[in-house]
Amino acid sequence: MQEDERRSTTLMGDSPSLPPKGSNNGMNKSDPNLAASFPSSDEEFNNRSSNVSGYDLNRMSGEASPMAMSPWNQASPFQPSPWFTTGIDNSNDQKTGTQVNQSEGLVGSLVREEGHIYSLAATGDLLYTGSDSKNVRVWRNLKEFTAFKSNSGLVKAIILSGDRIFTGHQDGKVRVWKKNKKDPKNHKRVGTFPTLFDILKSSMHPKNYVEVKRKTTALWIKHCDAISSLSIDEDEGLLYSGSWDRTFKVWKTSNSKCLESVKAHEDAVNSVVSTKSGLVFTGSADGSVKVWKREGSGKSMKHNHVETLLNQECAVTALAVSETGLFVYCGLSDGLVNYWEWEKELAHGGLLKGHKLAVLCLSSAGSLLFSGSADKTICVWKKEGNMHNCLSVLTGHTGPVKCLAVEREAEKGSGEAKWVVYSGSLDKSVKVWNVSEKMSPEMKMGSSENIVRY
Repeated sequence: MQEDERRSTTLMGDSPSLPPKGSNNGMNKSDPNLAASFPSSDEEFNNRSSNVSGYDLNRMSGEASPMAMSPWNQASPFQPSPWFTTGIDNSNDQKTGTQVNQSEGLVGSLVREEGHIYSLAATGDLLYTGSDSKNVRVWRNLKEFTAFKSNSGLVKAIILSGDRIFTGHQDGKVRVWKKNKKDPKNHKRVGTFPTLFDILKSSMHPKNYVEVKRKTTALWIKHCDAISSLSIDEDEGLLYSGSWDRTFKVWKTSNSKCLESVKAHEDAVNSVVSTKSGLVFTGSADGSVKVWKREGSGKSMKHNHVETLLNQECAVTALAVSETGLFVYCGLSDGLVNYWEWEKELAHGGLLKGHKLAVLCLSSAGSLLFSGSADKTICVWKKEGNMHNCLSVLTGHTGPVKCLAVEREAEKGSGEAKWVVYSGSLDKSVKVWNVSEKMSPEMKMGSSENIVRY
């Protein structure tokens, strides 16, 4: 009963996470990732503060990334297939090696031995995974389908659009890949944002340089720190990239041009989400969530700041917008999820209390919201009107849950919405879950695992 109460929804109440707008005293400038060390036991982990490491204005991500210093980050040379898959077998009568296809809960795992899982993207039966090994791997039905490698730095964000794959990297660049229509296993890099030509052209004009830190300037079309988030507006052909350099940039996907760079926050931009209505939401380690409105097009395009939804001490680590566009969600480093209601002119709707430590990722699908946390769990929230209830808790990861991807399961005539959920963790694994809108309160890893190495 206490566990259910802990994961209940608190609505329309005053909370330490929601001081009055404009209050920013004692700001905790935090990095979206975790601190450089992890406790050795669950008890130590649960008693640890959820605030993350401080953001140094003069630090570039490549110099002292928290992940680079993490003892979880044990890089190894690229190998042909350093993964193994695990299926779940809950029957003592079945022989080891038989995979069991569960209707709900954990289906299987992809365990990586190269490093942290930073990013996921799914489409149909394909899953793309990015990590600090510089490799993007593609999976189908829990088996490795293909892979392609970038000589750039760890892959912090992946987004899919048709036959193109956009990847955001630690070196501040966006790379574009395209699948071969005749051979879908073959992926070729077809572009980089910004292009070398645009960099050379812009560098010839002093007006194209902006100050990025004290006595240091850089071209405005380039990110000078790691890309943390990507979002795409396919109708307008625009790609948005958020970065630890405190800006978000707007790119034309058809020609790789940077249309605008917006100095959005006083600390790292951890998440950017664009919507079809022309609004863009940004969340930052400075504790704020801002709303921007797109006006104009082409070279005259401009994003104007129209509202600040949140301004407080805890770092904003993740953002998500519901499929209907009626709810905007924000994950915080104190383990809470805030949400706002579009129909009430983005009035604050309430808080979701389900995690003991920082919320690291959010994903919305249908009437469900998924929140992954440093406490190693994934909460499944269901919207009912303007209320949210914790439908289930997915457990099984042994490290913080860093990224999520959700795809609708193929229709089987039941009429009930079912989802395939992929969760990437700092335990170097990706887990695959089947989730319906009527799940039992707690879904855990099976009593035994079947491991297939290849």
